[in-house]
Amino acid sequence: MKFIHTADIHLDSPLHRLEAYEGAPVEEIRQASRRAFENLIDLAIDEDVDFVLIVGDLFDGDWKDYNTGLYFIKQVKRLGEARIKVFIVSGNHDAAGKMTRTLPYPDNVHVLSPKKPETQILEDLKVAIHGQSFSKVAVTDNLAISYPDPISGYFNIGMLHTSLTGREGHENYAPCSLDDLVNKGYDYWALGHVHQFEMVAQDPPVVFCGCIQGRHIRESGTKGCVLVTAEEGAPLEITCHHIDVIRWEQVNVDLEGVVSIDAILERFQGVLETVLNRHDPKPVVARVAFGGETDMHAQIAADPEHIKESVRSTAIANFGERAWIEKVNVRTRPKIRTVADPGPLRELSALVGELMSNDPELLALGKELSSLFQKLPSDYRQGDEKLQPDDPQQMRELVEQAHALLVHRLKNEAAAS
Repeated sequence: MKFIHTADIHLDSPLHRLEAYEGAPVEEIRQASRRAFENLIDLAIDEDVDFVLIVGDLFDGDWKDYNTGLYFIKQVKRLGEARIKVFIVSGNHDAAGKMTRTLPYPDNVHVLSPKKPETQILEDLKVAIHGQSFSKVAVTDNLAISYPDPISGYFNIGMLHTSLTGREGHENYAPCSLDDLVNKGYDYWALGHVHQFEMVAQDPPVVFCGCIQGRHIRESGTKGCVLVTAEEGAPLEITCHHIDVIRWEQVNVDLEGVVSIDAILERFQGVLETVLNRHDPKPVVARVAFGGETDMHAQIAADPEHIKESVRSTAIANFGERAWIEKVNVRTRPKIRTVADPGPLRELSALVGELMSNDPELLALGKELSSLFQKLPSDYRQGDEKLQPDDPQQMRELVEQAHALLVHRLKNEAAAS
């Protein structure tokens, strides 16, 4: 007996402000969830599985039209033609959609009830599938404790969209403990909601399969589904299959020791090439972070846009469509010098040092600048990289960057005069 465990497909999920970036592969990323889903269907047919479990968040809330639902029906019809059944529990994103609850599905697709736990029996396989859909977006009750006892003589599977006792970056929906699941006596727990693969327990297997396609930098690395093979008298075989079509990666580049812009770009190219080779042949959307102590800190801080566009240019010139740079963050530090700066610069450094060690002063500065921040482009006011004047650490980084920029320009003016 074989089955596929998948979840968090987020079919046709909207882009996360990606259109704001010039040259972004918008259409490729917009279609990525569909292409990954087609890979899932192909895998199910090629492996001749008996059924597919979709453990929540098949969709991403309401569709803008019915095309998303019709596309899904077309794909699962392929499974029906191959005599493969599909069992679904709705997750928090599915519960947010109205159209998702009204579209009729093919006969091979069954959505488990949101009213109470339901059991589906596959008599020919001696399999019992237990689960409950979300009835609303925020389910805070422990659903697992109401799941039925296992059926003797059957392979019992629990489907549950949950965060267990909590997972970073995920709302604490349908909370339960690992003991709640293990003590239920099922043979396999198919979990959804957490977008990273995790084998929570092995006896019995309690598994987060992760999402099938990363949609932003917080969903970096390989993504896919789980293929489970059960044979009488043998341990379960649980295999991860990577079916994503685009990868997101954080690329960290240490600039320690570099002495020129060319050296910066050469080091970046080498690090990015290593990342691309690891994911080859999948294209990579990368967020680049420069760090380390370097003599180039002031020059970088003086014109960060030049560095960012040079990085994008280098990626395009050397790797073409294999890589696209989503964002460049500069977190370098100036090289510590024992030679004293001239008096005014020394006084400036002392002032900045005092400010950076005083959180109340940093917060006061942030309050003074908050109205100015509101006038910045939306890219600086939204998302996980937005400017936050009430965050002392972020204000500390801004002050350090402003200091480097001012020192660089003052020294250039002094040299020119």
